[in-house]
Amino acid sequence: MLDIRFPTALQMVLCVAQAEREGKRSTSKILAMGLEANPSFVRKMMVPLTRDGIIVSTLGRAGTIRLGRPADEITLCDIYTSVLEDKPLLAGRPEVPARCLVSANTCWFFKELAREAEQASLDVLAKRTVADALREIFERDRRDPEGSCEATRAREEAES
Repeated sequence: MLDIRFPTALQMVLCVAQAEREGKRSTSKILAMGLEANPSFVRKMMVPLTRDGIIVSTLGRAGTIRLGRPADEITLCDIYTSVLEDKPLLAGRPEVPARCLVSANTCWFFKELAREAEQASLDVLAKRTVADALREIFERDRRDPEGSCEATRAREEAES
């Protein structure tokens, strides 16, 4: 099963950053509407992001969610490691009895391969900030507004 915590958390943080940029308020209800999710799910996703200072939430009728530090100081790697914690990117198979050369060595080989792949992914995420991501999104939308997810989804529905 695919783990959607990182893309969900990334969308949440980007929405909070965009709302701040526009001087608008963010709440779990507003984020939930954008994610088409339950507000309690959003609040659950906020726990690690708040713990790690990526977002800050104030309670009450006038409560809001805002970034915990400037957008150019929050890397995508920060978000990834916050919500996934120590869960590996690739999971190996349980120990397999050593019946041949391959089965005797696959476990250590895959662990090393997974470690390299995860480090490469983290290195890519560490090079991009929330501010960079918003810039990329705005630039892409300005160049190709029909390339947005919503426009793509609408085209796909019309074609079917």
